[in-house]
Amino acid sequence: MLTLLDQLDKGTLWRSPGGIHPPEVKFLSNATPIGQLPLASTYLVPVPQVGENCTLAVKVGDSVLKGTPLTQGTSIWHLPVHAPTSGTIVAIEPRASNHASALPVNTCVIAADGKDTWCELVQHQLDDLSHQQIVDKVRSAGIAGMGGAAFPTHIKLNPVSEIDLVIINGVECEPYISADDRLMREYSQDILAGIGIIHRLLTPKRIVIAIEDNKPEAAKAMQAAVSQCGLPAGSIRVTVIPTKYPSGGEKQLIQIITGREVPSGAIPAKLGIVVHNVGTAFAIHQAVTQGKPLIERVVTVTGKNVSKPGNYWLPIGTPVDHVLTATEFTPEPDQKVIIGGPMMGHALANIQVPILKGTNCILVPSSQEIGSTPEEKACIRCGECATACPALLLPQQLFWHAKAEEYDKAASYNLKDCIECGCCSYVCPSDIPLVEYYRIAKSALKQAADEKQQAERAKQRFDARLARLEEEKLARDAKAKEASERRQASMTGTDKNAVAEAMARIAAKKAAAAQAVTGESITEEASATTTDTTEVPKGKAAVAAAIARAKAKKAAQANADGTDTNGAETDRAKTDNAVNVDANDSISATDAIAQEAPLSQKDKVAAAIARAKAKKAAQQTDTAPLEPTETADSTSELSAADDKKAKVAAVARAKAKKAAQQVETAASDIEVSNTDVSVSDVNDAEAIKKAKVAAAVARAKAKKAAQQAETNTENGLSQTATPAVDSTANVQADVNADAETAVNAAATDIEVSNADVSVNDAEAIKKAKVAAAVARAKAKKIAAASAESKTESEIESVDEIRAEANVTSPSIAATLDTATTEADAVLPSVGSAAEPIETAPLSSDELKKARIAATIAKAKAKKAALAQEANASSDSSVTND
Repeated sequence: MLTLLDQLDKGTLWRSPGGIHPPEVKFLSNATPIGQLPLASTYLVPVPQVGENCTLAVKVGDSVLKGTPLTQGTSIWHLPVHAPTSGTIVAIEPRASNHASALPVNTCVIAADGKDTWCELVQHQLDDLSHQQIVDKVRSAGIAGMGGAAFPTHIKLNPVSEIDLVIINGVECEPYISADDRLMREYSQDILAGIGIIHRLLTPKRIVIAIEDNKPEAAKAMQAAVSQCGLPAGSIRVTVIPTKYPSGGEKQLIQIITGREVPSGAIPAKLGIVVHNVGTAFAIHQAVTQGKPLIERVVTVTGKNVSKPGNYWLPIGTPVDHVLTATEFTPEPDQKVIIGGPMMGHALANIQVPILKGTNCILVPSSQEIGSTPEEKACIRCGECATACPALLLPQQLFWHAKAEEYDKAASYNLKDCIECGCCSYVCPSDIPLVEYYRIAKSALKQAADEKQQAERAKQRFDARLARLEEEKLARDAKAKEASERRQASMTGTDKNAVAEAMARIAAKKAAAAQAVTGESITEEASATTTDTTEVPKGKAAVAAAIARAKAKKAAQANADGTDTNGAETDRAKTDNAVNVDANDSISATDAIAQEAPLSQKDKVAAAIARAKAKKAAQQTDTAPLEPTETADSTSELSAADDKKAKVAAVARAKAKKAAQQVETAASDIEVSNTDVSVSDVNDAEAIKKAKVAAAVARAKAKKAAQQAETNTENGLSQTATPAVDSTANVQADVNADAETAVNAAATDIEVSNADVSVNDAEAIKKAKVAAAVARAKAKKIAAASAESKTESEIESVDEIRAEANVTSPSIAATLDTATTEADAVLPSVGSAAEPIETAPLSSDELKKARIAATIAKAKAKKAALAQEANASSDSSVTND
């Protein structure tokens, strides 16, 4: 079986898919040698032309010589541009680009001096240069692909893989263009010299010069040059291929010569193949051996509207309008000026644009050659475009997605493999400009890719900035630490003591502030203890610290209370003592719990609840209204005995109601304690239910006992016809005794209910007993404070009774207001109740009216108490449920 090299030596060719045979019309320009045009007055050199990220090497006002570099850059893709002639830089500004869009690009404007003076050129012998020096000279000369793609040549000359085959493209398949044809005829020896440099750099096994069969003169000239070159025999040959458009495409030419197909998205170098244009080989020879940069190229100027068609050496940057003027261009109405050939070229919107490195033709056809653009019609799905496509794409699918701006879907159909040859548009019966749609889609995809790349670069810059800031911060911290260590090392003993004292003061202030905040939120501390046990100190130390803070707060409150504003300093001191005793009792109970080690979660909950109850009882005692010691209000014209009897009855009822309310508050506290203790055991649902029932029963019994004491007091007062003034103390003692009995009974019931909460848990029983003892002590202290608040000589006025009733029960206060109003309507004021009665005895009618008013007041007060009892019973039933 023949190898690929054997087939190349035999001249074997393969058929390429697709393609068309449009009219060639090359005779207009290939009949005359390559000529020269007069220098232009102004040259427009876009910067950059190939690559990016370049910087200008000149500024406005600089004088330049022919071949002077105008830009410099470090990117591998950057190619410098050079001054096409000698002159002065008169402007660096945006000018219209040599593109269908005519978008402005940064341009160096050079005013030619007409001398066309070269800069100093450095010539070398090829044998004196290394491979890297040759590649560097090619790059510094700014050589790009001369076939139209303008790909940087130095990259192709330094591939990463081994190259087996080099193809020199002399096909030039597009109609009207004959620049390469004339170049091969006239400069075949220079082209072969450039091919020799390529052979030295790549050392391929074979070099094939491909020429279409419609260029016989060029094929003969190149064959003669091959026979005279110094390359090894058999390593280079000229191959003539059939004429078909677009056989000059890189991938299509490889397929014709080798029969291999370049994969989608790949480059020929992966197959071991490199393709160079004949114009590129000529430029390589001039750059390496003569030191000339790429500042001019051969351009075909053709069309029936040009009087002097032909091929000309044109400097890069020559304005198109200058070329057309020099070739005697005669425009028609709606004249088109096309850069490139009729198949792949684009029409210019502005002819004040320059010649570029990839410009190979300026076409100015007449209306007979290329008519007006026909109107686009609907696609008839004939499939001719797919048949003519040399890249085996689906032009119809690409068209639909490009028209719908679905560029991602178009890319999925290998849009990037389209070479924009124009075969699909040429054969389309609906006159659809398919290539234009593809170009728009490619531009949109390229813009999206550029934006994504810019975003990625911005992200990289941002990340680098964050890393730099972090490094700077670490460096500052390290520097500060070193400075601190140096200061400490240089400090004397006195300085160290001063610093230690200052740190101690700061620590003490922080501890005091933390203790104050903790003392004001004991309840929050208990809640935090139950929810997070891992961050709080464990064991006896935590309980002792909490108890100490509570004692300190209570002592501060006792000292701040001072004296009473109404002169009752003795009563205030007694109240404070009761608070301290109550708090001490609670603390003692908590200490008893704290003695057991180690403390469990239940112990911590019980200790926190005890502290909260002690604080609440102290606050209630502090806010209880103090009884005034003097009365200044006047009474009605009733007798002293009847007046005092009504007052004593009102006082007794108010005190009984107050005692009942305090007992209910204590019972509620015990219920909360029972609930909290029971909740710690989430699996004992029966204990939780028993605790709630016991607390409700305790409240009901306490209210019932208080009501019974009130009823007994009222019955005792009604059986006495005319009690003396000194009987007030006896009535008050009875009321207090009944209240104390009720409190004790309620505490006993609560203790029993506490014992029932968790009968199987000895630890819970102990907590319940402690809580019951605390509640009993609180109830006793409240009753004692109530008993000592009145003496035999302290008889309150109607206004004071009303104020106290407002605190205990708004309904009783309203009843007293009504009774007072009715009494005032009957009896006039007779002075203070504490003074002796000097008026004459009242008549029987007046006494009768007074008794009726007092009876009405007692009945209304009793009715209000019964209503409150009914509400309490309703609450108890709801709790039991």
